[in-house]
Amino acid sequence: MIDDRELARQASAGDRAAFQRLLERHYDTAYRYAYRFTRNAEDAEDIAQDICLGLARKLLSFRGKSKFTTWLYTIVVNACRDHARKQKSSQALQANFAVFREQITADQRHDVERLDWLNEAVAALEPKLRETAILVLAEDLSHSEAASALGCAESTVSWRMHEVRKKLKTMVETIDD
Repeated sequence: MIDDRELARQASAGDRAAFQRLLERHYDTAYRYAYRFTRNAEDAEDIAQDICLGLARKLLSFRGKSKFTTWLYTIVVNACRDHARKQKSSQALQANFAVFREQITADQRHDVERLDWLNEAVAALEPKLRETAILVLAEDLSHSEAASALGCAESTVSWRMHEVRKKLKTMVETIDD
């Protein structure tokens, strides 16, 4: 039976069969150690598979001064540490995203409330001011375009919008009191 050091040497020289034998011998060890570290079967499986994918490249650094399993444990420990850091970072990101999502939801609720209030306030305006406000504020028409649609002078639209702002400001002040 060929020992691990010789298999590692052969595998690092490009021998696929030697590499396959190393994986067959040590995959379970890598998985078991990763599982003990993470206490999660899926995470341990991911770590063990990542180690296998990178093992061919890492074999070039194996000098044979220690047992192959000792060298492999070092790789597994580092992979588990990296995984833990990524998970911690991911959890922080998820927590921040949850706060962000809550803020957006609150902002959206606030926006809906403000829009509802504005719609009610505009509906309470006298008809000519309401028509002008709807065209300029809701439909985003310029004063010139609104004047054409309403059949009045542009200066009339500007005056009406000035009146709309004054009335809305008064309504807001009434709410704040």
